[in-house]
Amino acid sequence: MKKYSSYSQKSSAYRSNSSYSSRSTRRLEKNAKKHIIWIILGLIVFGYIMITYIGPYLVGGLTFFNRYKEVEKGVNVVEDTAVAPPVLNIPYEATNTATINVKGFATSDAKVEIYVGNDLKDTIGADFDGSFNADIPLVDGTNAIYGKTILNNKSSLPSKAIRVEFSDMKPKLDITEPNDNLEIKGGDRKIKVSGITDPETNVTVNGAYVIVNNEGKFSTELNINEGDNQVIIQAINDFGSNTTVQKAVKYVP
Repeated sequence: MKKYSSYSQKSSAYRSNSSYSSRSTRRLEKNAKKHIIWIILGLIVFGYIMITYIGPYLVGGLTFFNRYKEVEKGVNVVEDTAVAPPVLNIPYEATNTATINVKGFATSDAKVEIYVGNDLKDTIGADFDGSFNADIPLVDGTNAIYGKTILNNKSSLPSKAIRVEFSDMKPKLDITEPNDNLEIKGGDRKIKVSGITDPETNVTVNGAYVIVNNEGKFSTELNINEGDNQVIIQAINDFGSNTTVQKAVKYVP
């Protein structure tokens, strides 16, 4: 009976240990499955973050790097306030010439871009002392001329624009007195010179300026000599264009 009882106890212990081992294995397997599931979920979340948030920054950084390389190659020019704009020298505000000579100073050995409005007209190199000059074509009317300094693939801000008016139209000049080939006999050696031109136009008679009113009318008296006289009337507008009329007058005592 004792032997049987001992065997029975051993058998019960074996079954108990087997049952415990089986439960431990199942628990380990269950934990392993949970661990795998958490790893998969973590990978999904990481992939989502990479695609949604981190990816664009990486692409943006690569784009910036490519831009930097393009600038170094001279493909693009970036604007930099540290680069000083050129100083343009245009001594007049109006002209009748379709091409204007622009002079100025910039950073030594830099390039200078000259613009009229939004149009780039010329790119020139500054000398070792910074001086430059360029012949720039104009358009009829108002021309806003400015420049930019280009140095090491960086551009300055635009310089202050200088406005230049261009027109090659000659001023009107109609002479009402004297008639051409006028002959005067006796009396005072004076004649009346009068006419009409465009308002705000300068008029000279034999080199002397006369007053022009708001309507463009003018009148003056001119002393003449005995014999043949040439009366030269000239109208000059703000653009430098002029119209000249000559009248022949003879004085006979």
